[in-house]
Amino acid sequence: MLDPLLQLPIIDITAERFATLLIAALAGGAFGAALGALPSFVFTGFVVFLGEGIEILQREIGTLPDVPDGELAAGITGVIGFGMVTGPHVAFAGGVAAAAYAGKKYPEMEPAGWDYHFGKNITFAHGTKPDVLAVGAVFGALGMIITRVMGGIGFPTDNIALSVVATAFIARLVFGYPLVGKVAGSSLLDMSPFEREEPRRMADGGEVPAEHEGRLATEPWLPHQYKWSGVTVIGLVTGVLAGYIWLETGSVFLSYGISAASLLFLALGIEKIPVTHHMTLVGAVGAVLAADVIASPPVILLVAALFGAISALLGEVTQRLFYSHSGTHVDPPAMAIAIAMLAVGVLYLVNVLPNAGYLGL
Repeated sequence: MLDPLLQLPIIDITAERFATLLIAALAGGAFGAALGALPSFVFTGFVVFLGEGIEILQREIGTLPDVPDGELAAGITGVIGFGMVTGPHVAFAGGVAAAAYAGKKYPEMEPAGWDYHFGKNITFAHGTKPDVLAVGAVFGALGMIITRVMGGIGFPTDNIALSVVATAFIARLVFGYPLVGKVAGSSLLDMSPFEREEPRRMADGGEVPAEHEGRLATEPWLPHQYKWSGVTVIGLVTGVLAGYIWLETGSVFLSYGISAASLLFLALGIEKIPVTHHMTLVGAVGAVLAADVIASPPVILLVAALFGAISALLGEVTQRLFYSHSGTHVDPPAMAIAIAMLAVGVLYLVNVLPNAGYLGL
């Protein structure tokens, strides 16, 4: 996600500015741990929705006195929504790492009714437990640094999404989880052990560790959203809506904010709420790309649908590879966005695509 503050390398800012960002990121990561990764991301959605709404309003009524065009919205969307307060690379990453830590350190805290390893519970609010908040703080700061470094060297993808993925894998290594995990089915992509409700077993047939008792051998990211047909259809639908929102408002991020905010219902325990922010964001990018070469709005919407479906399928493939077999959360939407936008960035740099969407290339 484009944040003007994140386009500058660390070496191009003063020590005072870096210290300010570092302290804020520490607090933001701890905030994500306190609320839980998913609730903190819901706040991302609300803040982005607010910032993009203000930008649209500002365009309609003209620049406000003493406020340069776009600056007010950039301050809300970029500095807060995608910055040190609720930025996914800070707050969500801190919450994910805190869950991974708590899964090993405090298994007794696991709430009733949670079926997966506790390290995957990104809905759990860790409150004020100092050591858990400290883990969130460290990973929030790490997420900020990774994002700034990768943005600074011009790595051609969404480096916030990339940082979310990187910190999640680092948490697995730091807290003693396997990077991928034991595969129970015929391949990494095989979800049939989940469908058969097969329990987790030791590779040598020995006793299953206490932390895995009662666990399923394969744990899909979303039990209601993993079948290829359903994933494809929801990607097509949300891609169209994202493209339409961009056509009507000019905002790439508004549909992302709506998708993220909709996860409030998932966090509240309403079943079968789809997770779609990777579909809407990449779908909107598809519309931006198509509009540079095609003047027909219906065709633009069809391209947005295609991009939404591609991102949906990327999320599903990556969850099967990197989420389902280990004991912590590695975010499939972040993986999908990072991969999709890397493709967009590279194809733009080699002059295949007319623009790079929202990437600052």
